[in-house]
Amino acid sequence: SVGSCLTTLWGLHLVAWTPSCKASIMKLHKLCKFCDIQPTNCSGKGNCKVECGITSICPQKEDVCVSIWRKKDGNVTFDTVCHNPAEKLYGLVLKDYNNSECEMKELSGMGSKFFICSCSEDECNERVFFDPRPTEPQVMAVILVSLVPLLVMATVVITFFYFYRVCRQRSGHCGHKKDSLLEIDPLVIIEEDSSSTHANSLNHNTELLPIELDVQVGKGRFAEVYKAKLKQGSSVSVEQGFETVAIKIFSHEEYPSWKNEKDIFSDADLRHENVLHFLTAEERKEPRQYWLITAYHPRGNLQEYLTHNIISLHDLWLLGGSLARGVAHLHSDRTPCGRSKVPIAHRDIKSSNILVKNDLTCCLCDFGLALRLDNSLSVDELANSGQVGTARYMAPEVLESRINLENIESFKQADVYSMALVLWEIISRCSAVGDVKAYEPPFGNLREHPCVESMKDSVLRDRGRPEIPNSWTNHSGIQMLCASIEDCWDHDPEARLTAHCVAERFNGMEYLDKLSDCSDSEEKIPEEIFVVDEK
Repeated sequence: SVGSCLTTLWGLHLVAWTPSCKASIMKLHKLCKFCDIQPTNCSGKGNCKVECGITSICPQKEDVCVSIWRKKDGNVTFDTVCHNPAEKLYGLVLKDYNNSECEMKELSGMGSKFFICSCSEDECNERVFFDPRPTEPQVMAVILVSLVPLLVMATVVITFFYFYRVCRQRSGHCGHKKDSLLEIDPLVIIEEDSSSTHANSLNHNTELLPIELDVQVGKGRFAEVYKAKLKQGSSVSVEQGFETVAIKIFSHEEYPSWKNEKDIFSDADLRHENVLHFLTAEERKEPRQYWLITAYHPRGNLQEYLTHNIISLHDLWLLGGSLARGVAHLHSDRTPCGRSKVPIAHRDIKSSNILVKNDLTCCLCDFGLALRLDNSLSVDELANSGQVGTARYMAPEVLESRINLENIESFKQADVYSMALVLWEIISRCSAVGDVKAYEPPFGNLREHPCVESMKDSVLRDRGRPEIPNSWTNHSGIQMLCASIEDCWDHDPEARLTAHCVAERFNGMEYLDKLSDCSDSEEKIPEEIFVVDEK
C-alpha cells in the first residue's frame, strides 16, 4: 500500500492521494505570474510576453493577476503580482479585472511612463496587450462594415446584368430613334427559339437554310450579290410563302474577305438601324462558296438611287442624317444602351457601299475591309492592314500611306473624309440647290476608276476637292451643311469633325428647316385671309 500522501500541482486543482488510493480534488486559488520588478525588452507596443518564470498560487481566493510596465530614464521594467482588487495597489484601484486577457491602460502622474493591467484567468498576466483588443460586438461591427460594400456591389452588378439582359432581348439594342419614323424592314425576322439560326450568328445547323436564288443585283471586287427567297419552314403558311433576302456570295478564293465581314457582322453590338441587318453566314460545299445572308433593300445602293432620282430637301436630311448616324455608331465606343463596344472603321465608305431603305434612310454595308479598333492591336498589326479602300474616296493621308498608326482615331478620321464626299454627292442631286445636273461622282473629271497615282495628283498635289457652286449656299440649311462638309474633308485629319458631331449638326439643321417651314406657312396665312376678305 501507499504510505503517505503524495501531492502534486496539476492545473487548477490539488490532487491528494490517500492510503486507500482514493483521490479527492480541492479547488485552488488563482495562479498568476509573480516576480519582483525586473528589466524587459518589451517596447510597450502591440503585445508582449512577460519574462517571469515563476507561477504562484495567490494567497486569497479574491486575488487577481496584475502586470505593471514602467519606463523611466530609459529603463523598462515589468512587475507581476497577485492582488485583491478590493485593495489599492500603488494607490490605484484596479479596474477591468474581470477580463480574460491583460489589456494595458496607461496612467499618468506615476513619475514615469506607466501601464497597468489586471485579469481573472490563471496566468493571464503572462501576456499583456498594449493596443485595445476588439470585443465581440466590435468584431461583429467590423465584419458588418466589411460586408456591406460587398453586398452593395453585388446588388449593383446583379441589377446591371438584369437590365443588360433585358436590353439585349429587346432586338439587340434599346437606342431611341431620334427625329425619324419607326421603320419595319422588309426582311426576315428569325425568332431565337426557332430551329433556324438567328441574327448575328453563324449557321451551325446540319442542314443549310432553304434558299432559292433569284437575280443578281450587284457585283464587287470580292463577291456577287443576289436577290433570293428564304423559306422559313413549315410554320410559315402557304399565303406567306417566301421572304426576300439578299445573298452575298464569295468564292473560296475570297475566304479571308468573307471571314472578316462575317466576324464584323457577328458582333451583336454592331446592330443599328443605319447598318445593314445581318441574318446569318453559311459555308456551302457544292459548289464551294461562302455566303452572307442579309436584309434585302429593293431601292438599291445610294449611287444608283442618286443616278436615277432627284431628291427633295426633306430627302436630303433623311439620307445625309442617317448616313452620319450610321458612321457615328460604327465609330462609337458605346452602344445606344450605354454598353462598351469596340469601335469599327469601315475603310471603304462610298455611295455604292450604302443602301437606301424604303423610308429613304441609309444603311451601311460591305464590311469586307472594316477594322475593329481594339486597343490591344499593336502598331505592327495595324500597319499590316495596308492601304485599302477605293482610290476616289481615299483620304489624303491614306493615299500617301502616312496614316498615324499610333492613334486609332486616325482610321475614323479617314472614314469622315470619305463620308464628306458622299454627302457632297447627295447635295448635288437635291432640288433645293436650283438647277440639278446629271449625277457625277466626286472628282467626276477623272476616269471611271481612277488609280491611286491620279488621285494623289488631284488631292495631294493640287489640294483639289469637289466643287461647291455658289447656288448651293443660297439656302441657309445647305450652306451650313456645306461648311460641315468642308470641315470633314480638311487636309489635316486632326481638324476634321467627328461623325457624331456631323450627326448632331444634321439634327440641328433639320430642326431649323422645320421651323423655317412653319414660319413660311404663318406668313402665307394672312395673305389668304386678306384675299377672302376682298371677296
